[in-house]
Amino acid sequence: MSVTRPTQSYRQGVQQDPVVQRRRVVIPNSHGEKLVGILHETGSKQLVIVCHGFQSTKDRIPMVNLAAALEREGISAFRFDFSGNGESEGSFLYGNYRREAEDLRAIVQDFCAKGRVITAIIGHSKGGNAVLLYASKYNDISIVINISGRFNLKRGIEGRLGLGYLQRIKQNGFIDVRNKKGKLEYRVTQESLMDRLSTDIHAACHMICQDCRVLTIHGTKDKMVPAEDALEFDKFIPNHKLHIIEGADHEFTSHQDELASLVIQFIKANYQKDGPTSKRADGTIDSRM
Repeated sequence: MSVTRPTQSYRQGVQQDPVVQRRRVVIPNSHGEKLVGILHETGSKQLVIVCHGFQSTKDRIPMVNLAAALEREGISAFRFDFSGNGESEGSFLYGNYRREAEDLRAIVQDFCAKGRVITAIIGHSKGGNAVLLYASKYNDISIVINISGRFNLKRGIEGRLGLGYLQRIKQNGFIDVRNKKGKLEYRVTQESLMDRLSTDIHAACHMICQDCRVLTIHGTKDKMVPAEDALEFDKFIPNHKLHIIEGADHEFTSHQDELASLVIQFIKANYQKDGPTSKRADGTIDSRM
């Protein structure tokens, strides 16, 4: 495990920015829902996919900044909205962990069919769970980055749903979550709650293959997901590196440069270790950077 304190911007010393085109891309998932994303096109065959967290979108700061950092390194990136979030079609669901992993699968397959090589998948918060669940099932991406993901999905529920949530949801079939002004934010059904409670991240970590290199990044000041969860990932993922950023909150508000620097360094270091070939999502072998 490593820990960082505030450092100078990683942008210093970076070569002149490549020519980048950003365009909106729509890809259907397995349920026929349109997933909307932004492709940061640098002209590279290699592509990194960036996944957002709970009640978030592709346009939140961590996703935008990571995609921009990748494009400055000449690596194309794609950030998208999971179904039921942002611009994508579908209904928002409280649990939905495995289904979001399947949304990611649709994105990977679509780009691979177009001749892209998926270099890495990155997920922030709940998106971190999505990339880990994906890796545990499909074993076709060699670099996975989990940023502020939650290990114990039984934690954090009471803070959102209140005391006695299990009894209340069994009695009423749902719980409405409202903001401080009383406005409805979302409805949690019993089915979606059970989806979360039945998602076994511990088992998924054991199923990630040894050849998959996983980086977990977490902040010591994260009030949404405790840094202790990051230590659990480090115990159970076979080929794992843990980096704790001192003073960083859940979205790395004041630590965006450090977060981007760690991500870029990990991708570059492990990309080179992979050698000239890597397995694609369709099972074929393709060349690497």
